[in-house]
Order: sequence, then C-alpha cells, then structure tokens
Amino acid sequence: MVERRILITGAGGIGGVNFIRALRLAERLKDKEKMFLVGTDYNQDHLRFPEVDVRYKTPKHSDPEFINRIIKIVKMQSIEFLHPHPTVEAHRIGLEKDRLESMGIRLYLPRPEVIGPDKATINKKLIFKSVPAPETFEISSLEDVDAAFSRLGKPLWIRAKMGAGGRLSLKVNSPEEAKLWIRLNVLQGRANVNHFIIQEFLPGRDLAFDSLWYQGKLITSYARERIEYPFKHITLSGITGTPSIAKIVNDKKVNEVGINAVKALDDNPHGFYSVDLREDSSGNPKVTEVDAKWHTTAPLWGYAFSLVFSDIRYNLAYNYVKLGYDEELEDLPKLDLFPEGWKLVRQLDGGVIIVHDDFMRKIV
Repeated sequence: MVERRILITGAGGIGGVNFIRALRLAERLKDKEKMFLVGTDYNQDHLRFPEVDVRYKTPKHSDPEFINRIIKIVKMQSIEFLHPHPTVEAHRIGLEKDRLESMGIRLYLPRPEVIGPDKATINKKLIFKSVPAPETFEISSLEDVDAAFSRLGKPLWIRAKMGAGGRLSLKVNSPEEAKLWIRLNVLQGRANVNHFIIQEFLPGRDLAFDSLWYQGKLITSYARERIEYPFKHITLSGITGTPSIAKIVNDKKVNEVGINAVKALDDNPHGFYSVDLREDSSGNPKVTEVDAKWHTTAPLWGYAFSLVFSDIRYNLAYNYVKLGYDEELEDLPKLDLFPEGWKLVRQLDGGVIIVHDDFMRKIV
C-alpha cells in the first residue's frame, strides 16, 4: 500500500474542491494507493467543503505569516508534496521554492515569474513570439484611450492588467464609455488609471486550452469552448470567470496556438498551464491570456471523464501528483485528451452534469 501525504492550499475554493475530489476518485480506482490529504484556506466556511483528512485555516497569501504557517503545517503533518492551487498562493510559495525543497518538500511549480503575470506583459511575450494575440494598448493616462480608438476602431475591450475572472472588463463602444469606466473604478478605489489595458474586441468563440508539462515536455492537453457563464445577466461584461456550460472541442488550430502560447510564456514549461483564447470575426483564435495555473474546472473535467469511463488516465489531478512525485505515467495523448462534444453543465446548488448526445449523468 502506497500512502502519499499531500497538502493542498486554497482547498476551499471551487478549484481546490475539484482537485481534491479528483484525488479521492483516484484512490477508489487505484486499490493500492492511499492519500492523506491536508487542506488549507483563509476562509473558514469554505474550508468545510473539501474531502480532506485534516483542515487548517491560514492567513491570506499576502500576510507575512502565510509561509511560516504553511511550513508549520507541513512539519506537523509530515507532508511530502505541497500543491498550492490558487494562482496567488502558487506564486507566493514559488518564491520560497528553494527554501521549501531544501526541507525535503516536493513541489511541481515553474519559475514564479510565469505564475500570474500581468496581461500587458503576456501580450508583449505573445507578440514577440508571433503568437496570435489581440492588439493591445496600455493605459497610462486617459489620452491613451483616444489613441486606442483611433488605431483600432470600435468596439474595444477594456480590462484590468491583473486578476482573474474577467476582472474590471467591459465592452466599450466609444472613448467616452471607456474613460467613464476607468474613472468610476478609480473613484471607487478598485484600480488606478495605469492598471488598465484596452484591446481589440474579439466577437468569436470563447475558448480555453489546458496543458500539463514536465521539464519542457508536453504530457497531455485538451481544449474546450465556454458556452455560458453563471449570472451573466446581472454583470456588465457577461463574464463571471468560470463557465456554467462548456464543451470539449478537438481543434488543431486551437491546439497549435495554445502550445505556442505556453512556450512564449515559458521556454521550459513545468507544471500545469492554462490559455484563454477568443476568435476574431474570421474565426481565428487569438490568445488573451496564458498563465502557469489551473483553470477552475480543469480538475473537474478530469474527474468527470475518469468517473464515467472508470479510467485513471483521464484524471488530471492524479497525473499531476504522479509527476510531482517524479513517477512515470501511463501513455497519454499529447493532444485532445478528452473526446469531442462532451459538455459539463454546472449550476449553483444544482450540482454538475456531464452530457453527450443522449447520455447524461450527474457527477456531483
């Protein structure tokens, strides 16, 4: 019997809960493996959700005591492998990688500078490597808004440089709208003028490409289309971060652009990487973001397919942990891990359903 002792930070978030749920399924599919899972989160109420053996409330990642608390828990619970799930915690822990690894703790993280970079930096890296990306203006003063509209036409897309979930994003039809949006968010203390970028508006499919890499080698990947967001009707942008309906796509162009985007961000990818893409009016995918992080539903997709087909190879969270232990995986396709056309349908309090043609199964 193999027992792994794993600490997952951000365990109470949606992504963390999905990651842990997938590991528990792996235990059931692998008779001779046991996982002792420790979960941490700064939100005491959210920490009730994950299926962990032990749970601890910790400070936020920005608190000076965050790392010390994590190290204390690692020692108390004899942790072998540390997985920080939220981007901000992965970046914070990545800055302490050498210190943590010197204590014998396994980490499966890339360089911290590729975890959660700002969107203006990402865009420059993509353009430099000739990866299709929306034309982008950085805003340092309100006059830059006029220049963007003069150059790119209308409508445009304005968004914050930092943050996830479509933070401070909005479709704007005129310089006046864009300036009012910036002024409002500055006035209410959410941002400064220079925290924004303004970009070419992309009206096509909303796509995502997720991939697992090990020491520069692509292990596996898949792509999906986001079809609907929860509560989109009560948000100005219609974007609320994680989709309520999405479906798997097998698209050579999306795969190619996704792989090149990861390589533009990191010349030696190591870990899990997510790419956001939007198609232009001609159906060409352009990269709006690439990051060394997990999309919220990535472990859920792996869980769903692994559950429905009783096949451990689909379980992305388990594959990630195995690689984190420097262990060999079963042969996996580098592209299109999941078959095309399957949908995940999620609803608050309603659970999660996986659908394909006439097949339907509630999985959560």
